[in-house]
Amino acid sequence: MSTSMIDLVDVTKSYGKGLPAVSHVNLHVDKGEFVFIVGSSGSGKSTMIKLLLKELDQTSGSITVNGEQLDSMKHRKIPKYRRKLGVVFQDFRLLRDRNVYENVAFAQRVINLPTRVIRKRVPAVLQEVGLAEKYKSLPDELSGGEQQRVAIARALVNRPDLLLADEPTGNLDPKTSEEIMALLSQINRRGTTVLVVTHNREIVNAMKKRVVTMQNGVIISDEKEGEYHEA
Repeated sequence: MSTSMIDLVDVTKSYGKGLPAVSHVNLHVDKGEFVFIVGSSGSGKSTMIKLLLKELDQTSGSITVNGEQLDSMKHRKIPKYRRKLGVVFQDFRLLRDRNVYENVAFAQRVINLPTRVIRKRVPAVLQEVGLAEKYKSLPDELSGGEQQRVAIARALVNRPDLLLADEPTGNLDPKTSEEIMALLSQINRRGTTVLVVTHNREIVNAMKKRVVTMQNGVIISDEKEGEYHEA
């Protein structure tokens, strides 16, 4: 059994003639790790997430995620691949006209899970993120932190092996941000690999996790219990 979750080997992504957004990046993440990818705006962090989601194709190099070789993946297989990932964004991306329960259940309906499974899993995952009482609320009736918890519940309900979080605390105040990161940490302790892209230095420095720092598309440091140093 491979212990590898993510392998980027000499990966470059160019958009036309300028400097590459990601340049000759090598990154290995084991199953069960918690990794921060940090760096200022334009450092290549978001491109990295899009490559892992197969929203973009690399210009050169190879990418393997949980045993799946992304370079040779056929277009029709991409939706199925993405369903095995949990993804959380800064802007929540909730369905405004559906309540909390339906927002989370939606991720399961898409893959045609039977209703009896949905009825069991959705309340369990809402309990896990601390929103069991709010299952009937609409997104606009929730605070920003609660909306992000719904987004995390939706990302978790299909039991992904890998959770990708792109600036998950970008729109939240410091206390709520801490709560969201504690939740991601708890999810990681249960065995899910967590990769968080962020520029929130306070959170990164408080958590003492592995920190990969990017600058101008290149990884400039990779520390096991790292801190976020401004370049």
